[in-house]
Amino acid sequence: MAEFKGIPIATTGIRSGEKYQTPQGFTAIRDGIKVQGEAVPSPVGLKPTWLRAKLPAGERFDEVRATVREHRLATVCEEAKCPNIGECWNHGTATIMLMGAVCTRACRFCSVDTGNPRGWLDAEEPENTARTVELMDLKYVVLTSVNRDDLPDGGARHFADTVRAIKRLRPGTAVEALTPDFQGVMADVEVVVDSGLEVFAQNVETVRRLTHPVRDPRAGYERTLAVLAHAKQHRATVLTKTSLMLGLGETDAEVLEAMQDCRAAGVDILTLGQYLRPTVNHLEVRRYVSPAEFAAYREQGLALGFREVVAGPLVRSSYRADRVLEQNNCGLPAGNA
Repeated sequence: MAEFKGIPIATTGIRSGEKYQTPQGFTAIRDGIKVQGEAVPSPVGLKPTWLRAKLPAGERFDEVRATVREHRLATVCEEAKCPNIGECWNHGTATIMLMGAVCTRACRFCSVDTGNPRGWLDAEEPENTARTVELMDLKYVVLTSVNRDDLPDGGARHFADTVRAIKRLRPGTAVEALTPDFQGVMADVEVVVDSGLEVFAQNVETVRRLTHPVRDPRAGYERTLAVLAHAKQHRATVLTKTSLMLGLGETDAEVLEAMQDCRAAGVDILTLGQYLRPTVNHLEVRRYVSPAEFAAYREQGLALGFREVVAGPLVRSSYRADRVLEQNNCGLPAGNA
């Protein structure tokens, strides 16, 4: 039987794209996207060798998993089926996903379950998260969340409370918040930016032309840029960060345009990674971007003035986030070969 935050969930017979009842009593869709006709595999063939990741295992991996379970925390590492979970958890790092594991949006690239939590929140989560960070002895932690359009402030205060709880217990721990867009309400963005964090992130995800259908209709390319620009204008000392997935059908010119738009919004840090189809109900992979191409994109981004561009096939927005200012592609070989 599967678990969510240590609570058993009856998942027997529930397939990707089907509805189920959560322990909190609302309905959600497994992996976020409903089954739509007869899905077919992506036409680009087998994954290339550079996309092979080690299976998650090891003593440190088991310790992190146990700590996460004990404190009823969700992690994007698990919910988004990240290929780097073994490396990161064995390194003693994890990206903690706040406000549950059910998102009010249904982006067609994302495997997080979708539904309407109807205002449900775990009031103990900020303190539990802080204790987990303390137990794991983290010097850097990434907080992210599902979209919570059902909450009046989109969860901004919950985010801020979690950051402050971490800072009370671990004042030396750097905090990165990868947030929703808060429906473009800049006052809610300011609540998070003013919480004491070091890095504020909101992902543009893809190029302008592909924003829809890649992202949920409630998300927007211009809105994300506006949120990032406002965060930087509101508190210039906070680093801003965003991420692009490649392999969805974008052109080189469109990638360059997106990078230019992000720099114009004052974004400091950009990550570039390969889109991988989480289930057959999600968008197809249109191409596998080679390590050499990622290296070229990184050089273009650096030339535009980003403080760092982390680029590679297995790079995700919070991958090796604690090393992002080393200015060496987070220690990856050229193009993450």
